Amino acid sequence: MIKMDPNWMEAEERNIDTLYESIRSDPYILDKADEIPFVDTPLHEAASVGQTRLAIEIRNLKPSLGRKLNPDGLSPLHLALLNGHFETVKGLIKLDRDLIRVKGREWLTPLHYAAETNDRINILAEFLLACPESIEDLNARDETALHIAVKTCSEIAVGVLMGCIRKTAGKHRFTVINTQDGRGNTVLHAAVSTSQPQVSIPLVRSGRPRDLHL
Repeated sequence: MIKMDPNWMEAEERNIDTLYESIRSDPYILDKADEIPFVDTPLHEAASVGQTRLAIEIRNLKPSLGRKLNPDGLSPLHLALLNGHFETVKGLIKLDRDLIRVKGREWLTPLHYAAETNDRINILAEFLLACPESIEDLNARDETALHIAVKTCSEIAVGVLMGCIRKTAGKHRFTVINTQDGRGNTVLHAAVSTSQPQVSIPLVRSGRPRDLHL
């Protein structure tokens, strides 16, 4: 892991000054972080503790760090989300909405993580507003965010995702609803197998999933 000053995370104003002091001492410090295949970069560190202004500053200086994965297979946006630093999340996606589609370990995007629990509803809505096409992204199990929301019984998250599908005027509707995971299951299969009629009924009304063998 590349470190700057040991105290660089203590206060945000001072951290930004420390960032530039580090760059003055070593102009290639961010480039060095970018050259390592999997590493906790300064942007990972700032995002993981919710240092929003510092994270934005680093990302502006070195945009490629926004897509960098650390040894755990997580990007800075993944870390900000998983640690509950939602203001940092919003700041990063304002700079680059496609960070929502960065695939980490097991091809999980930040949208997949946002959909797995009702506790991240506001950020899930922010993601879909910023990048509605991300709803089609698949993880390593060929699951969309809607698959995950249904399988984890995150009913509110399902509602937000279905709302996005409706608002796109059918553009993503049949693609997402009909998508089969690695076991050949659509989201309707998942809803039925987990006994969620409050989910399966709206799914049936929203389209005609193909090849259903219930």
